Amino acid sequence: MALARSLVKRPKVLLLDEPLGALDLKLRKEMQLELKSLQKEVGITFIYVTHDQGEALTMSDRIAVMSLGRVLQMGLAVEIYERPVNRFVADFIGESNFLDGKLKSTSGDRAVVYVPAWEQELTGVVTGSVRAGDDVAVSIRPEKIRLSDPAAPNALTLEGTVVNSTYIGSDTHVYLEVRGQPIKVWEQNRVSTLEAGAYYQNGQKVRLTLMPENTLVLPKE
Repeated sequence: MALARSLVKRPKVLLLDEPLGALDLKLRKEMQLELKSLQKEVGITFIYVTHDQGEALTMSDRIAVMSLGRVLQMGLAVEIYERPVNRFVADFIGESNFLDGKLKSTSGDRAVVYVPAWEQELTGVVTGSVRAGDDVAVSIRPEKIRLSDPAAPNALTLEGTVVNSTYIGSDTHVYLEVRGQPIKVWEQNRVSTLEAGAYYQNGQKVRLTLMPENTLVLPKE
């Protein structure tokens, strides 16, 4: 009703401050789509405030990520998620694995980073303002790591040990230890089966493949 009363006045901009926060998950997802459809229909700009990252990605044409009253990045949902400009944005929107590194060199948007914890050089994509010699953060989204795939050209393949795994229906969340570092991998469940051997077991050795285009090199702060 409050939304209807606001819309009847035809404002140029409508501020919605976490309007779906009190709803259960299923209804909230349905209402997200209804609100987005309504906004397109009435043509009024909605400023939508939310702490739910998934909701921000679902609802928004453009997203502004703020910290301490300052806009750190503004752009399309795909830009914010796939090319965050710093570690805060990468950590705030979605999940990510982070490794500390030292930037060795750059060529265009590609960079070579040395990761002391792995005693390993990684190739990735620069998404923020960094220079050779800087301490950087390496960000890799859990769903962009491949498990048990044959090594791809120009990709880095490492061995990891399964510490834990959680079946959540559409996906399995696999928690690994890779050369002493915790790494999260989200793997889609593409086969319907009850066979125990089809799922990861604690202590199991697996290979993980890191693609350069999925390895983001960010300012550390």
